Parts: sequence; structure tokens; C-alpha cells
Amino acid sequence: MPWKERSVMEERMKFVSRLLEGEALSFLCREFGISRKTGYKIWNRYQASGLEALNDRSRRAYRQANKLPMQIEKTIVKLKEEKPSWGAPKILELLIRRYPDIKSPAKSTVHAVLDRNGLVKKRRGRRNRATGTALSFAHQPNDLWCADYKGQFMLGDQRYCYPLTITDQVSRFLLACEAQESTQEQFAFTVFESVFKEYGLPRAIRTDNGVPFASPNALFNLSKLSVWWLRLGIDIERIKPGHPEQNGRHERMHLTLKKETTRPSGQNFLQQQAKFDEFVDEFNTERPHEALAMKCPAEIFAPSKRPYQGLSELEYPFHDRTVTVTHCGRICIGKQKVNLSQVFAGQTVGIKEVDDGIWLVSFMDYDLGYFDWEGKRFEPVENPFGPKLLPMPSV
Repeated sequence: MPWKERSVMEERMKFVSRLLEGEALSFLCREFGISRKTGYKIWNRYQASGLEALNDRSRRAYRQANKLPMQIEKTIVKLKEEKPSWGAPKILELLIRRYPDIKSPAKSTVHAVLDRNGLVKKRRGRRNRATGTALSFAHQPNDLWCADYKGQFMLGDQRYCYPLTITDQVSRFLLACEAQESTQEQFAFTVFESVFKEYGLPRAIRTDNGVPFASPNALFNLSKLSVWWLRLGIDIERIKPGHPEQNGRHERMHLTLKKETTRPSGQNFLQQQAKFDEFVDEFNTERPHEALAMKCPAEIFAPSKRPYQGLSELEYPFHDRTVTVTHCGRICIGKQKVNLSQVFAGQTVGIKEVDDGIWLVSFMDYDLGYFDWEGKRFEPVENPFGPKLLPMPSV
């Protein structure tokens, strides 16, 4: 399978996704027609910077391009320790006077530095609910659902199929197995909305860090899909990259799914979906599970008591302004514009002045970061969904 010039990015993503599924690097290099040196190069680039690094053109987020040098951050912290009662505007002015040769950061950047170093007095009644990738333990059905795409495979008509699967962690009930043309968000929205309408809403959904569940270049690695889940009151859980065992029950179901529905695969999407539908029915109502005392998932599972009722309006009574993020991901007030993130397009956020000319941006119960109209640059708080280095793949 030689590289296709018109879709190099796609081929690299397929290569990495199959590595993450546990396939040997040497085998994949032979199949893709590349050297092991090239294979390791692709893997190392992904390991260091995520999916964005697989593109030949850098698409690193603007926040990374403006990342503050560590020496300047340490200096800001030191100045704050000297002047504990001073806010970011005065600390910035002191920094400029003492070190006139350095490129001065924005006020919002200084405030963000003070915040992540615990030097900003927290406001009562506010909390940051973003808890990162902590994983919960489910006690009853609908406490936790798990979602993933089983590795793509080719149908008889030479098109690739990407099965989107959703299970209930406690009962193993297979809520959905849908043959998809791609992992694009628009298709995932349709599947999840259908499942929510039929079974209600879970407390949390656990996924990996791939598209469309996460977005490597967006704020906190959120995606439009995960933002929608948050709006519905669903908590987000993400497994550690390279550790599929953290979603082990779901992965074991995938092994059975692959064995019973893809060997051979259907001739087309309709035939393949028929195979999936038969599998779902048998898996839920006929197949006993030892972990369930030989009961079937349908004997344990029950629909959620939280019905799907669409989205309610967001209100921010303790903020100075309520703003709707534009389609291009900006906060606009009059002629003032600040880039936030496109994953919040159409969403309502609250902004509040927390220091002289420094504004806090909040989404629901999440404090996202700070900006100032003068610098017109958004500075996020510390990213709870930050990338983690992965172990080398098997050879």
C-alpha cells in the first residue's frame, strides 16, 4: 500500500491508528510500503505532538506559538512574591521597568501565570470542574458508557467501514454498533442523538483521545461532540493515550465483534450493518457473560432515568456579560475581537472582569482562561487534557 500523494495525512493517521490498536510496527511498514525508519519517524512525531504533527504543514495552535519562556514565567512569579498585593497589570509594569529588553507579555498572560502558580486569590462560589482524565468506577447501569471506533476495515466494494460502538460499562449492554463512512463529527452526532433518545443520558462517557471525541488543536483538546456532551450534563472521561486496557471491557467486545462480523465483511454498508444488527441482538439477549453470573446484558441493563430533552439555555448571573461565540470561534463585543476556539462556536460563555482590564471566560462551570482587550489574546488556564508521552510500539 504505497503512500498516496493526495492523502498523505490520511495514510499517516491510518498508520498510527493501527499502531495504537496494537499491530506490530514492522508488519505495518511492510503493508504500507515504507521503511521502519519512516515508520518510527511517524510514530515519534505523533508521540510528541499528536495528530497535528502528521501534517507536513505545521498547524500548531496559536496558544503554543505564544507560549511564555520559562525564565520569564519564573521572573513573574518572583515579582509577585515580592509584591503579593499587586495584580497582573502592576506586575507587568514592574517587569517592563526592570527588564526593558525583553518582549513584554500581555496582561492576560501574566494573570494566567499567576493563576497556575497559585498566586491569584480565588473567588468564592466558583470552581473549575475540569478534572482531567481521572477515571470513575461505575456501580450501576448508565453510570458510565464507553464509546470507540473499532479499527477500520474494507468492505467488498473496496470502501472502508468505521464501526462506531457504544456500550454500558456495568451491564456490557451494546447500545449501538453503526457502520460509518468516516470518523467525522457529523456522523457521530446522529448516532449519539439516536441512542440518547432511545436510552436516555448517562452520567459519563469514556473514550480515547481521537477524533471526533477529542480535537488535538482545540482548547483543552475538546471537540464539538464533547462540548455537546457537556451541555447535556454528561461528564467526559478519556483514557491515557496508548492504554486501551483502561477501556478493557469495550475492547474485549471489539475482539468478538471483529471475529463474528468482519470475516468475511459485507459487500457494502447495508450488508455490513445487517451483520452488526444481528450481532447486537445476539450479544445483548442471547450471549451469557461470566462476569454477569451468566446473565445476558439485557437482563441487567435498564434505560436511564435522565431523558434526552435537548439543550437548555445557559445563564451566567455572576458574570458581567454573556456572549455567544461566533462561528469562527471568537468573542466579539462591538469592534473588539478575541479568538477563543471553534469548538465553542454558537455556544454562550460568560465573561467577568477579575482585575484591571483582565477578563475571565467561563463555559458552564468551567473557567477557561483570561484575556485583555489590549492584547486581544486568550490565555487558557492549565490544560487538564494535556498530551502524554506514549510507550514505543511493539516491533
